[in-house]
Formats: sequence, C-alpha cells, structure tokens
Amino acid sequence: MTDVSARPLRADAERTVRTILEAAERTLGRDPAATMEEIAAAAGVARTTVHRRFATREALILALATWASQQLAAAVEQARPDTSPPMVALYQATVNVLRVKISWGFSMNVNLAQGNEVAAIQAGVQAACDRLFAKLRDTGDLRADVDPVWARRVYYALIHEACQDVSAGRLDEADIDTIATQLIDTLLHGVGRPATR
Repeated sequence: MTDVSARPLRADAERTVRTILEAAERTLGRDPAATMEEIAAAAGVARTTVHRRFATREALILALATWASQQLAAAVEQARPDTSPPMVALYQATVNVLRVKISWGFSMNVNLAQGNEVAAIQAGVQAACDRLFAKLRDTGDLRADVDPVWARRVYYALIHEACQDVSAGRLDEADIDTIATQLIDTLLHGVGRPATR
C-alpha cells in the first residue's frame, strides 16, 4: 500500500481512502478479526477498491494507525501547547485528544512494530506534552517537586481510563467538556481530601 501521507491523492481518491479508514475503524472496533471483505462492505465499496488502496490487511491497519496518529498530533497542535497559556493549552489538548481517542479507539490501541511513521508521530506528540508539562511546573500549576514526565504519564493514564469509560457507557461522549474538566481536576488536585494546615 502506498502511504496515504506520502503523496497527495486526488480529492475523490482521498475521500475513498477516508471512507475505507472510517469503515475499518468501526468494523475492527466491533470485531478485531474482521476481514477485508467485511471492511469493504462497511465502506460501501468493492473489495477490489480496498485491495487497490491497501495491498494487505496489515497495510490497512498500519494506514489506519498512521491516520489516527496524525489526527492525534493535529489535536495536540491545535491546542498550541508551545504558545498558549499552559492551563488553556492543557484544557484544549485534553478536549481535542479525548475526541480523537474516542473516535479512533481501535487504531489508537493497535500494537505495531517500532520504526514506523506511527512511532515517529507519537514521539512528537509526547515531546509536545513533555514541554507543556514542564511549563505547567514552571508556572506553578504543578508542584515544583513533581517530575513533569511522571505527570504526563499519569495524564495519559487518566485519558486512557476516561476513553474506556466512554466505550463502556459509564461516561457520556457528548459531555467531553465535563470529562476534560474532571480529568484535569483529578490530575492537578487528586482525589483525596485537601491537606489541612
């Protein structure tokens, strides 16, 4: 398969690829063992159309993971973590990332071999988050004794759990703003009683 990001596609070809990827996400999210034929049927295209764009099922899954990672990187970038006030960037990144991770749940959890474009994109996202968390410590939004990398890892875990709760129906996907607010409050203030002085 040709990397969907490597060269520009005609508008109709790009729409077809996007339709296939969205159908693959839905189909594989319901049944990770779904076949290319089932994905083609869900996309409303012929099996040959899917095979023309993606030579193998593995190529389709790699393209799906790459596409989702690109959406995740764009979500973080749109929050302007390097130029916005750190708390504004944290809130906006959280809302944006939750939307992507909920929409692309299968793709965001695919295990791939290292050394591909997905790993490079995710490394860029992680670097942006690490810079943001360092800024949060510098502005006093994180305690001075908190390792920003540790805080970012806890943040990632909270996002993962929130997405799991949305998938399980314990949280309402339509209420992303409330989920983001609760997640950030938990990150910054924990779940225990405030210490008395």
